[in-house]
Amino acid sequence: MRHLISMLLQNEAGALARVAGLFASRGYNIESLTVAATHDEDVSRLTLVVFGDDITVDQVVKQTAKLVDVIDIAELTRRDHLERELSVVRVESVGEALATYVAKSGARVLQREGDMAILEYTGRTDEVDGFIGGLRGVARITDHARSGVAAVERTAVAVGLSSA
Repeated sequence: MRHLISMLLQNEAGALARVAGLFASRGYNIESLTVAATHDEDVSRLTLVVFGDDITVDQVVKQTAKLVDVIDIAELTRRDHLERELSVVRVESVGEALATYVAKSGARVLQREGDMAILEYTGRTDEVDGFIGGLRGVARITDHARSGVAAVERTAVAVGLSSA
């Protein structure tokens, strides 16, 4: 099962390596990892996606919460949350079909030069996967970069994360 884990951690050298190392040492391949400073420059938000069984992931989350750098951690998979991923794709156009697809999908053209275009699309991971799949039908993809998932729990009042 896919697990979406979000945490706040001290914005210090080595903090990310310790968290990633804990997941790797338990045999988990991190499918997606994003990290950036928050509104508080001393705190970063780290969001990662792993696939595994519920019990083992729950144990790893609890062990991660004990790391000195981790301020707060939550497994968002079954919580009401918002998640987005950014995809930037360079394509070789195959005519007007590309323009129609871009307009229909809600993607943005960042640059167009001759028969090459660079597109931007943002959505949930499944939406980005669908966009890329559809894009292959109307253009030749020559380069592609994805940001990884960024996510926050939906709340009526911003209160940080609840410990898992």
